[in-house]
Amino acid sequence: MDFSKLYHPSALNGYQFIALTGLIMSGGAHLLLHFVFHHTVQGFNWLYVCWAALYVIGTLRNLFGKPDAGHHHHH
Repeated sequence: MDFSKLYHPSALNGYQFIALTGLIMSGGAHLLLHFVFHHTVQGFNWLYVCWAALYVIGTLRNLFGKPDAGHHHHH
C-alpha cells in the first residue's frame, strides 16, 4: 500500500485535494472571524467534519479504487 497517497500533493485525487483546500480555506476564515472580527458562527465547526469525511472518501478511493481503463493522463 502506497501511503504517499495520503499526503504527497501529486498523489492526491480530486476529492482529497478539494477537502484539503476546503480545510485550509475554512481554517483561514475561522481565524479571521475569531481574531479580526471577534465573531463566532454557530455550526461553523461542522465544516471540518464535512472536509474530513470528503478526505476519507477520497483516500479510500485513492488507495483501494481501480483506475478506469479509458482514463489516461498525458504529461
